[in-house]
Amino acid sequence: MELVCLDLEGVLIPEMWVAFAEAVGIPELKRTTRQEPDYDRLMRFRLEILKQHGLGLREIERVVATLEPLPGAKTFLDGLRERYQVIILSDTFQELARPLMRQLGWPTLFCHNLVVAPDGTITGYRLRMKDQKREAVKRFKELNFRVVAAGDSYNDTTMLAEADAGILFRAPQVVVEAFPQFPLVPEAYSELRAAIDDAFARIAQERQEAAAR
Repeated sequence: MELVCLDLEGVLIPEMWVAFAEAVGIPELKRTTRQEPDYDRLMRFRLEILKQHGLGLREIERVVATLEPLPGAKTFLDGLRERYQVIILSDTFQELARPLMRQLGWPTLFCHNLVVAPDGTITGYRLRMKDQKREAVKRFKELNFRVVAAGDSYNDTTMLAEADAGILFRAPQVVVEAFPQFPLVPEAYSELRAAIDDAFARIAQERQEAAAR
């Protein structure tokens, strides 16, 4: 069976932390996994900034509630789900993603959880597991799925490497240059869909040739 694993922010929806940073006027919060390879360092930095400014989950939720999926994302995702199984593997948090998941038609999402005090203060976060994107793809392959993965950031690259085929989509130049082994789809969802279809066709052909040897 064929399975597509997609990143969420930057691929299907806007970067939520960037939108929040712009809404509250704190440019430091614009830093994402597109610039920072160390996810734990990034989250500790974000939580410290929130603490300094007295901001919590309620303030972030108000901003996220105003966001919409990226133009064309739902049409792309719906078309993809007609042919393939699709799972979104994201380092976002369930508490933040729900409004956008509703707009995308509730696709399957594997992500993490925030630790939130009764007053809305975000006191920490719980990772589902370390390097969960790569680990999920690894387990899917063990279940005999053929996996094509697409993402845009440093934290997607282990997922792309573990998949049968990995694709960078709308990735920043720094990530493209650091990981030249992955083909780049620079912009259009139609091109990403074609790249996914081509990857599965190539995987099937390679398996047929290997079986014939």
